[in-house]
Amino acid sequence: MSTAILTGPPAPGSSLDGDLRSLGFDVRIASGPQEAGALLAAVPAGERVALVDPRFVGHLHALRLALTDPRFPAAAAPGALTAQREARPALARALAAASATTGTAATGTLTDGLTDALADALDADGVAVHRPQLGTLVATVPADAEARHEARAAVAAVDDEAVRLRSAVKAHDGFFTTFFISPYSRYIARWCARRGLTPNQVTTASLLTALIAAGCAATGTRGGYVAAGVLLLVSFVLDCTDGQLARYALKYSTMGAWLDATFDRAKEYAFYAGLALGAARDGDDVWALALGAMVLMTCRHVVDFSFNEANHDAKANTSPTAALSSRLDGVGWTVWARRMIILPIGERWAMIAVLTALTEPRIVFWALIVGCAFGACYTTAGRVLRSLTRKAKRTDRAAQALADLADSGPLATIAGRIIGRAGLALVPGSVLALIAAGTLIPAVLGRPFGDGGTVVAAALYVMFAGAAVARPLKGALDWLVPPLFRAAEYTTVLVLAARSDSPHALPAAFGLVAAVAYHHYDTVYRIRGGTGAPPAWLVRVTGGHEGRTLLVTVLAALLADRGDDFTLALTALAAAVALVVLVESIRFWVSSGAPAVHDEGETA
Repeated sequence: MSTAILTGPPAPGSSLDGDLRSLGFDVRIASGPQEAGALLAAVPAGERVALVDPRFVGHLHALRLALTDPRFPAAAAPGALTAQREARPALARALAAASATTGTAATGTLTDGLTDALADALDADGVAVHRPQLGTLVATVPADAEARHEARAAVAAVDDEAVRLRSAVKAHDGFFTTFFISPYSRYIARWCARRGLTPNQVTTASLLTALIAAGCAATGTRGGYVAAGVLLLVSFVLDCTDGQLARYALKYSTMGAWLDATFDRAKEYAFYAGLALGAARDGDDVWALALGAMVLMTCRHVVDFSFNEANHDAKANTSPTAALSSRLDGVGWTVWARRMIILPIGERWAMIAVLTALTEPRIVFWALIVGCAFGACYTTAGRVLRSLTRKAKRTDRAAQALADLADSGPLATIAGRIIGRAGLALVPGSVLALIAAGTLIPAVLGRPFGDGGTVVAAALYVMFAGAAVARPLKGALDWLVPPLFRAAEYTTVLVLAARSDSPHALPAAFGLVAAVAYHHYDTVYRIRGGTGAPPAWLVRVTGGHEGRTLLVTVLAALLADRGDDFTLALTALAAAVALVVLVESIRFWVSSGAPAVHDEGETA
């Protein structure tokens, strides 16, 4: 139970007491500053506390946004302030200071503007106070009867439920999601909220629906493909609904953050596997295409993540390319065209669903690969131009985030020290990463399976990859380092498995890349939550990208004449990586210290 302390008796006819109780607050009324401080001290230390001006007039949803969002330690709106456990000591100090200097007003209430003053005091004390954007919602503290009458009229003029429904939808989303899903999925979210369903339950339902869709695709029949396409769209509707429910009811959680961050990829890649199994039943082996689609999609996302982490807090973060992009956004149709061209998740899933129902898995994968490759080239080219034309200064935080995203293991650390002595580390990290990938990938593609030259190329890859991260990644194009490493590692696994004599090597490689990709996505969302990368021991145990790449090439060389043994080795490596990263990831995301991160702005 949360507690709301009114800083005086509510005004006659006010619904404030009932509104606060409907939001789950136990309401107490203070007669003066000393009693407010005493009431605050009496609330258990782990509970949320709100201080509200008794003259407050506003929408219920304005109070909900200001006082119940679990993602922020402190939040405020005009006349209302809340503090969770971590901000409670600062609030107590601020209230004690205010009580010592202001005393009690003649009406028996605390001094006018106290909640706003306390919010400013929390900011000054180092506690970031979230102030939600209320838009047309009303939240005010009228000074007299006339102002109160005007405020109540303003409240009556705006339908806060309509605002709540609109705000449940992401501000920036893809064309298909905006016009074909959100117009009705928001009402499904409200229906779920009124029946007490949680976002996590809806997320789980979305996952189960997608897994059933993958199972239908795996049947290899036309009826199974049609059912798979329909169920995939239903899964996507539920995927939109869970986030809208979280925003509608402000039910954010650390567990929800983990589910939201990982289930989209799990659903999509499980569907790829289902299509590949279904095609195999018809005698068509498309595992290479399925793995290629997964590699391309993951590398594309790493480009997005790395660029954003490198530039979100960069200084002088402007460029002619960015200015042109802003001007294009001012022309209505170009906004939707530019969002659709990158094939975001809504358009992508719609395309997969329709093609699955109407065509064959091979066509689905080729359409997916071509569309995603075009989108990846478009976005990467634009970001390279921005990076070359802007005069941004990278921060230490950005450099550390890129280093964490690189996923470099102990071999890269040793190689970096050796190369550092040779002076090669003076070369920009992006150039060294390009040399590393350019050394390995052509060797993997051009040499026979199991050739010793591939192992030599992998060893050179380790050396150059270590040199790339030997110093802080603050160069203009150093955000390319993580995606280049991902492309090298995933492509190596794909090509070696495809060239193996074993018919089951590609499914095993699919499992290995899926496990490693999960680890990389998990790293991204930890960094976004401000908790940093996974622990160093996890990177050491899993070998880092360079260790895994070298190991796979060595296994291919040693087991070149025994394709089934190579498949078993890939399977064992996939199982080991999956077990370690999943156990540690689950431990982290269900812990109290995990961040409540949600995909509020991503369309891909």
